[in-house]
Amino acid sequence: MSIRIFLSGCNGRMGKTIRALAAEQEGLSVVAGSDIQTDPACPFPVYQDPQDCLEDFDVLIDFSNPAAFNKVSQLIELRRCPAVICTTGLEQAMKDHLLELVQNSPVFMSANMSLGINLLIGLARQAAVLLYPEYNIEIIEAHHNQKVDAPSGTALMIADQINDALSGQLRPVTDRSQTRAKRDPAELGIHAIRGGSIVGEHTVLFAGPEENITIHHSAQSRAVFARGVLAAARFLPGKPAGLYNMADLIAASR
Repeated sequence: MSIRIFLSGCNGRMGKTIRALAAEQEGLSVVAGSDIQTDPACPFPVYQDPQDCLEDFDVLIDFSNPAAFNKVSQLIELRRCPAVICTTGLEQAMKDHLLELVQNSPVFMSANMSLGINLLIGLARQAAVLLYPEYNIEIIEAHHNQKVDAPSGTALMIADQINDALSGQLRPVTDRSQTRAKRDPAELGIHAIRGGSIVGEHTVLFAGPEENITIHHSAQSRAVFARGVLAAARFLPGKPAGLYNMADLIAASR
């Protein structure tokens, strides 16, 4: 049976990558989407307002922009459909609304859909427990010059996971320009670089007294994220209502 997809953000960079990859995979088909951009080459109906969708679908994928989230969430609420949420930069009120949606729908959410990034997070958690507080921890991320949020959702996710491993001992810092003081050992520095066509680079630096240890992930193509998105789209239909993430997907594939 083919899984029918509604794709929010279907005409953006990632949307087009997901469209192309889905077309190559057996058992997946994008039947409708939403976007404020137009694309005459798009082979399925595209709506400016997701709620106007007339097609039936099995799972919704949102890889768009926080500005589109409210209308996308209304469609999820209306259809009570499985949803893969990949949009980053959501405000706290939007995240709170997502937690309401999971009462009636299975929702998969991850700031980064790459398997490699999720392996990096696991390694960073282990290293933090072993190395802190003797080592200072910094996160450096780099993306293309069209990315609107900084730091990236992935960098914030990495920071949250490291801090969780350390029982909340760290204080994330994204700007030191207004502070003239020595580095607090409890700081977790997060730095954003924007330029060119960088797909995505994330580095966790553990700076110690006599050595530095880095854990690094480099995305060479947007396809690495699209593959993770489509894996989540296959995973989610049929699941009970609730919140799912990449750890659930990895566990199910073992």
